[in-house]
Amino acid sequence: MKGDLGCHKCVGKGEERQEVYERLRELEQGSRRVSSAEELEALEREIRSCTDTLASVLLERHVQASLDAEAQREKEAELIRSWPAKMKNEGYEWVRIRTVSGLCITVRARYYRRPCMRRQGRRSGIYAGLVLLGIHEHCTPWLGALVSAWSALLSSFEEVHQVLGEHGIVLGVKGVRQLAYRYAERARVLQRANALGPGETVAGRRVVVSVDGGRVRLRENKRGRKTAKGRRRYQGAWREPKLFIVYVVNAEGKLEKSFAPLIDGSLHGPEALFRLLEGYLQGLAIDAADQVLFIADGAHWIWNRVPGLVQALGLNPRQVHEAIDFYHAVEHLGKVAALRKSWSAKQRKAWVRQHRRLLLQGQGEQVVEAVRAICRGRHRKAITTERNYFVRNQHRLAYPRLKALQLPIGSGAVESAIRRVINLRLKGPCIFWYRENAEKMLMLRAYYKAGRWNLLKRMANSHLSLLAA
Repeated sequence: MKGDLGCHKCVGKGEERQEVYERLRELEQGSRRVSSAEELEALEREIRSCTDTLASVLLERHVQASLDAEAQREKEAELIRSWPAKMKNEGYEWVRIRTVSGLCITVRARYYRRPCMRRQGRRSGIYAGLVLLGIHEHCTPWLGALVSAWSALLSSFEEVHQVLGEHGIVLGVKGVRQLAYRYAERARVLQRANALGPGETVAGRRVVVSVDGGRVRLRENKRGRKTAKGRRRYQGAWREPKLFIVYVVNAEGKLEKSFAPLIDGSLHGPEALFRLLEGYLQGLAIDAADQVLFIADGAHWIWNRVPGLVQALGLNPRQVHEAIDFYHAVEHLGKVAALRKSWSAKQRKAWVRQHRRLLLQGQGEQVVEAVRAICRGRHRKAITTERNYFVRNQHRLAYPRLKALQLPIGSGAVESAIRRVINLRLKGPCIFWYRENAEKMLMLRAYYKAGRWNLLKRMANSHLSLLAA
């Protein structure tokens, strides 16, 4: 069957089903004695096997009944009418669907394809009724979500394959990778189309937006001859995936737990990231927020684009604040002190401590003057670079005002997100990613770590993702 991922066991019918019922009755009426952990595990597996089979029988009946319902047929016809291209009804086909128990169910569903396309390739047509039920890649929505979530959480697809096997789901590494990537692909299509937003707004709230970059190694093919085995040569260049986090703080400046943070990112450069961020903020009705704080380190690619983002969102300048992460600013003070080779370690610490206090007091001008005053000697050029950092960001050093408004002065949230989303899954020794695959995994992991997995499931399971593609 085209597009099937393979099943290690299928639901029986007739006499086989009757055997399951009889076996369950025996287990219910009997009382087997166990005397060891191994025997208890075997008994539990036997009961689980019977209940899984029964669950699959019931699921098959309900899915088939849903496909045959008149209301479902009308929705199916409406979906085909709204399809971007004309689709031809090829009649009914038997389709095997993998369930979360590892068993497969078999249902009859109508198959549609474009008249000009032959029945070759997995994506030459669709089972419209199954798509409406969230069944993609011949897997139930629960199984698709489970495989994708484990792919985001565990360190490799091989580990996902191993864990699935321990739960009775035989799915190869290639099948795991395929399910996870296509799950993220459907969600991203719908997210870009803004068809399903987060379903909440930040009206009247205090919003913090923070942006930063991480590091991953991408597999970029080299031009020229292939290897002796016919493989294309590649280089593993370090690239910077860019990530943002949007969260809400309460009147005390603490994270508002009623609003799950929004985390997402891109490997297609700062312009792509800010377009993505703009779409999210528009969906949250950011223009109705009480206060909006943009906080990050001093990277040019961030602050050069913030004014354009503020203008595109229609934000009132009086409700917008910009801030350099206080701890990054202190780090730059340390760099300046380290360049004064004639100072003792005690003098350097005292100088940093003094000007750190000035920063907290909002005396950014004094800090700039102090750096300018020591901008001489053999390290003048390096100190000038640090001086320019403070001059360029002087209006972003208003930490007393932020503290008075109970807004954060550090960007630790996005740095934590970089570690949890990128470093612990995408970055590591001998790990190389194709750019498009790294972006899909980034989205899966970002949504899971942000506590917004249900939103991603809605997008990935929706039939609208196929219409928006």
